[in-house]
Amino acid sequence: MRVCSLAASAKINLHLEILGNRPDGYHELAMVMQSIGLADEIEIRSLSTDTIRVHCSHPDVPTDDRNLAYRAAALIVEEFPSIAQYGGVEITIQKHIPVAAGLAGGSTNAAAVLVGLNLLWKLGLTQTDLQALGAKLGSDVPFCITGGTMLATGRGEQVSPLPDVSQLYVVLAKYRHLAVSTAWAYKTYRQQFGHTYPTPESAHRQPHTSAQSGPIVSALAKFAQNNAASDTLQLGQLLYNDLEKVVLPAHPLVQHLRDELYRQPTLGAMMSGSGPTVFALTQSLIQAQQVQAALKVALPDPDLDSWIAPFTNTSIRVIRHD
Repeated sequence: MRVCSLAASAKINLHLEILGNRPDGYHELAMVMQSIGLADEIEIRSLSTDTIRVHCSHPDVPTDDRNLAYRAAALIVEEFPSIAQYGGVEITIQKHIPVAAGLAGGSTNAAAVLVGLNLLWKLGLTQTDLQALGAKLGSDVPFCITGGTMLATGRGEQVSPLPDVSQLYVVLAKYRHLAVSTAWAYKTYRQQFGHTYPTPESAHRQPHTSAQSGPIVSALAKFAQNNAASDTLQLGQLLYNDLEKVVLPAHPLVQHLRDELYRQPTLGAMMSGSGPTVFALTQSLIQAQQVQAALKVALPDPDLDSWIAPFTNTSIRVIRHD
């Protein structure tokens, strides 16, 4: 029996800017995405029978074709019918990334399955090949194949590397009972702010461009080069997320949590992705621990979970392959 075990990292958005509509119904985006050390564990085992089985430690995660990890395996089988000779796979997901939290938990699981099956079945796919497959599953999957610090454009599937800033830490916090639908967040943003988008005619004449991602990209490069305190402070001040405009008014608890993290001695705080997770950026593990402890005192709610994670320069890590 062949086995491949992998760690699949969560991601946060340091920048999320909605630029307008796309012909395919998605939004045109400009994002800066960052992998963090909070990770799920994925184990893939070969089966003698021609089937795909998914197990998950979290009761709210579906184990059928609604699960992105399942769909990643099914996509590989569809794209490479000759692998039927190997039988099927059993995928076991040990969840550590909170569900429906804006941290790309499902996407990183799918990325891990693509990477793992490429190794398990010796498909010889390159990173570019895997990212192209991942784009068929979801906009965040191509990023999750590689991870690190990246600029993501298009609907989020077009990624290019940015300088490594993996010496930073984040404190993440989320109310356990809260979940925000990504589809709802983007749909609501379109309803409320769609009038600000370029018209199809003007967008055709002048492609969507990001007016705000440039400064944070420059700040990342400066920090990676100098690692100075002033550079990290600037980085924290440039955190930006358009989806806060619709999620925070609809979920006062998320707004309150974000405000509380702002009051702590951090570099900056923001909601990640479509939420409801909020993160605070810190320069060190010690500072992150102090912020986490202060947050527990300020908001002593048993429903509030928090985590500390370092930035990482990769997303999928192979633990075992035999």
